[in-house]
Amino acid sequence: MHPVLTPLPLLGRILIALIFVLAGINQLGTIDATAANMASHGIPYPTDLVWGVVALELVGGVMLIIGLLTRLVALAFFFYTLTLAVLFHPYWTFTGAAERTQHAFFYGHLAMMGGMLFVVAFGAGPFSIDALIFGRSKAQGVG
Repeated sequence: MHPVLTPLPLLGRILIALIFVLAGINQLGTIDATAANMASHGIPYPTDLVWGVVALELVGGVMLIIGLLTRLVALAFFFYTLTLAVLFHPYWTFTGAAERTQHAFFYGHLAMMGGMLFVVAFGAGPFSIDALIFGRSKAQGVG
């Protein structure tokens, strides 16, 4: 990687993780409302699962930022975001303005999933805990 580009994976990880960290922080103040929203979408055990969601978003988001077990965390976020898209934004069940809104949310989630697949494929980059633990080549997707 060209030296000028070496900070870009870190910046990318920060930007892509930011939405999850902020959502996790926000949900800490709205646990009951989040659980009720989950229940309204047919998710079982929402009062228990909401804590798993908060943990994934906060802990997983921080792990993504610092580059710790980055590929595994990105894969978890890929499946989490896929679940959110399908369960919470099924635009094909709406009509009119609601369909357009849900369509935008659904494809926004698909874009995040694409970013996560890039992280899974190419690793955390040189400025990461993964690079310190596993070596720069593994953290950059080489070898």
